[in-house]
Amino acid sequence: MFEDKIFPLDSWVSVAVDWLVENHRDFFQAIKWPVEQTLNGLDAGFNALHPLIVIALVAFAAYRFSNKGLAVFTVLSMVLIGTLGLWEDTMTTLAMVLSSVVFCGLVGVPVGICSGRSNRFEASLRPVLDAMQTTPAFVYLVPIVMLFSVGNVAGVLATIIFAIPPVIRLTSLGIRQVHPELIEAAQAFGATRGQVLRRVQIPLAMPTIMAGLNQTIMMALSMVVIASLIGAGGLGSPVTRGLNTLDIGQAVIGGLGIVLMAIILDRITQGMAQKS
Repeated sequence: MFEDKIFPLDSWVSVAVDWLVENHRDFFQAIKWPVEQTLNGLDAGFNALHPLIVIALVAFAAYRFSNKGLAVFTVLSMVLIGTLGLWEDTMTTLAMVLSSVVFCGLVGVPVGICSGRSNRFEASLRPVLDAMQTTPAFVYLVPIVMLFSVGNVAGVLATIIFAIPPVIRLTSLGIRQVHPELIEAAQAFGATRGQVLRRVQIPLAMPTIMAGLNQTIMMALSMVVIASLIGAGGLGSPVTRGLNTLDIGQAVIGGLGIVLMAIILDRITQGMAQKS
């Protein structure tokens, strides 16, 4: 019954992407520009700083938002990363992750707020987020390469698409979890909708929003290795080289660096969520 293809969906998608590349290249370059400037600035900044300064700053953040134990773990982990010869790759990965999180926050938090305040918008957005979270990460790579070429910027753009759903969902959830009586009390004192949002809903939803950013960071780190397949640098490069040459040592040290950075960033952002 289904021996032959009936709907050539693959051909339609290819034609649509080709049309976008040919007719809207300036639009996609405009999207790429702020991401490229942010990434290049962070990457150059991290690599220009002395490693001891970076270690001290990250350890201070760990101590400030978590505890002394995490600060000590951070120092030991980053010294280990440096002794393994992964310092530059780690700084590039950190720049890529932070760039991704910045743009995920700038786009995801306002969209999540709109979703939390509108049932109709939330219902229309839910299937889009479902599709973004269930689509295999490798599927994003082909259109990203066609629209934005290869390299670190393309990797960051793929990471943004892959990692933005959690912050949207959890921002929406946090806004919806604010007790209606608190909103009514603010309105009874004459607060406008904007004031209720800024002074009641967002502050009370902040722990949930921070949890969404935490999940976004974890998903961004999980995308690092996949992004290296389209020319992105960072800690994904040793893993990819190890895969291509069957060099298990290269793959292990790259994976170890990613794991250590994930633990550090996860614990810091969890502490920020609790303090907020």
